Amino acid sequence: MYGSQAVPVGASYRPGYFSRPDEAGRFPVVLVIPGLAGLSSGEKSLARALARNGLAAVVVELFSVAGENALDSYSATSDREALVMLEEAYDYLVSDDVFWALPERVGLLGIDVGGRPALTAAATRPWVGSVAVVSTPLTGDEGREHHVADYLGSLPVAVLGLYGEADELIDNSTVDEAQSRNDHGLWLLYEGAGHEFWKEESSAYDSGAGVDMVARLIEFYRATLPVAITEDLG
Repeated sequence: MYGSQAVPVGASYRPGYFSRPDEAGRFPVVLVIPGLAGLSSGEKSLARALARNGLAAVVVELFSVAGENALDSYSATSDREALVMLEEAYDYLVSDDVFWALPERVGLLGIDVGGRPALTAAATRPWVGSVAVVSTPLTGDEGREHHVADYLGSLPVAVLGLYGEADELIDNSTVDEAQSRNDHGLWLLYEGAGHEFWKEESSAYDSGAGVDMVARLIEFYRATLPVAITEDLG
């Protein structure tokens, strides 16, 4: 079961996409945060893949604003605002309006700069059960309120970082540094893969790396989030 649906955030809404298993029950939830490219068919496809494997996925757009330059929208959104929106998206999951979620411990998946609030929330919010990031810059945020590098050594949850070795936007040494600081996490570089290696619609798509990434994410969240409670309708 899937489709586009706005996510209640405070007194307003943010663009979103929901996908969950097509059966009765309550399921572990992964909150997906897109990056500068915004909510695209790539995030939607990824959400459906998670749902086919027993995980509910909610994609919530924190940065992109229709008609605005993506980088300008990101720059205009403070770290505090992004965290508040993420917190309010979580509040929605624990509300009476959502009957299919197991929201006590939620997984976060940050894409590109969406990984920055994901890592910050994982370090500072008790409701985060695990966090994964894909192609997330680990430097370049020195002018922002929160610096991702400051949290790498103190993340209290399971961590998975997935990167392309040929990503022209990210220095491989920063991924190696993340692994050394976050020694209980797993930070991987896919040989020859670029920034959008996981997106089928991208010219940078790498089928081997993309398929492996999805499989690793499914295994990661199934191992680190609550077990689904399904209902016997027979």
